[in-house]
Formats: sequence, structure tokens, C-alpha cells
Amino acid sequence: MPVSVFVLAVQLVLLAYGGQASDNVKRCKLFSESTTEVKALSLLEPLTNKSFSVDVKNDKESYTYRFQVCGEAGKTAGAGLVQIDQSAKEVETVIGLYTVTQAIGGSDWVMLIYRNGTKYDGHCSKEMRKAIVMISCNRKVDMGELRVVLEDRDKERDCFYLFELDSSAVCPALPSQLSAGSIILIIGFVVLSVYLIAGFLYQRLVVGAKGVEQFPNYVFWTQVGNLAADGCNFVCRTRGPEEEPPTYSGVSTEPEEEPEERDDHLLPM
Repeated sequence: MPVSVFVLAVQLVLLAYGGQASDNVKRCKLFSESTTEVKALSLLEPLTNKSFSVDVKNDKESYTYRFQVCGEAGKTAGAGLVQIDQSAKEVETVIGLYTVTQAIGGSDWVMLIYRNGTKYDGHCSKEMRKAIVMISCNRKVDMGELRVVLEDRDKERDCFYLFELDSSAVCPALPSQLSAGSIILIIGFVVLSVYLIAGFLYQRLVVGAKGVEQFPNYVFWTQVGNLAADGCNFVCRTRGPEEEPPTYSGVSTEPEEEPEERDDHLLPM
């Protein structure tokens, strides 16, 4: 098989897999679809196709709760969260359906609500059960353990089961710790390193240079150094070309006596 055909086949497989993975949260049917709910639900994509369970036991009862994000948690079709009664031959009760979903997102949490569960027998005016799963940010775990918080059924209406789950999937993105100046310095250092290494290899292997001549553009950089030194001297000096400062002789207070002219040789002998 040619290499190009093989690469193309791999890309198609990855594309198909990525497209399939990105559609997992779409299995949830939002009760009232909106842009904010779609965005909140999309954060839970890493948690799809995973099953979470927790056991709750007391003196007379023993239950197992199973939960999936936009997936089948039990035997009932569309059940996203179920309660299994271990003391009654594993009777399954649907707490909520992922086909009737509500997603509320915050800064570092997502509240997932499954509605239209099995009706209560004698509580909450026999309304349908409802599950609320509070998924909170925890950067230390990808997928934490499911925890049962409470079952609020001692009222006439709006009863619910409340669960908690920690996950890094709902954590906000961390801001970049690098400033613009640091990024520019890093880019400059990388460019300089590439220039020096590539230039050195070219001078040594292609040109055959030895010693300091292996430094890329050696002649140019020596001239730049000299020109920089001349420019610095021109800018920083405070007077013109060096000249000897004029010297001044002291002024005497008394007039100098002129030497007497000796005219003895002019007199007749």
C-alpha cells in the first residue's frame, strides 16, 4: 500500500472516530434547548460512555445507584440514572431519563437534570422522579466517584434525588502564565538558536570553514561591532578631536628689563 493511501486511510478513521465521539452528548434530549444549555452539556463530553455507581446501605434497605452521561445506565431504554433495590431481587427504578434533560452551567460546575423517572408510590403526590447530578470542578481527577447527597421527598411537589460528582472536564481553562514580552523573548531565542546552529553547520560542512570563520556571517558581524563602537564614541563624546589645551604664561607685575646692547665693538680703539 502506498504511504499516501495509508496516511489518508488513518486520517479518515480518526475523523470518523472524532465525529462519533463529538456526538455522544447529542444523545441527551434537552427539555428546553438553548445555546447556554448546549454549551454546558458539551463540557460533559469526556464523561460520556462511562458508568458511575454508588452503593447506599442502612438497617433495612440496600440500594445501588447507576449513572451515565447521555447513556443507558440500566435495563430501561433512555434511563440515565437508575436505582437498583438489592434487598428486593434487584428491582430497577428509573430516577431520570436522559431523553428529558436539562443542563445548567456555571463558572466551574454543571448541573445535569434528568426528568420523567418512575412515579412515586405514595410520596410527592405520585409525581415522576427527578435526578439532579451536580458535577463540580476538580483538576486532580478526570472522573471522580458518584456520591448520594439526599433524596428530598418529604413535600408535595418538586421532589428530587441529589448526587455529586467531581471532574476536571468542567474546570475553566487556566490563563496563560506567559506575558507578551516573555513570548517575544522565547521566539527571539529560538530564532537565534536556529540561525547559529544552521549557520555553523553550513559553514563547516558546505563551505569548509575552520576556526572562528565557522561563525555564520563572521565578517559582517565584525564590521557591525566596529560600526557600533564608532557610533557609541560619536554619541557619547563631549568635545571634538583631542587637542592640547593652550598653555598660558604668567604675567609679571614688573616690566621686564631689556638687555643692554653692547656696542663696545663700535667704539674706536
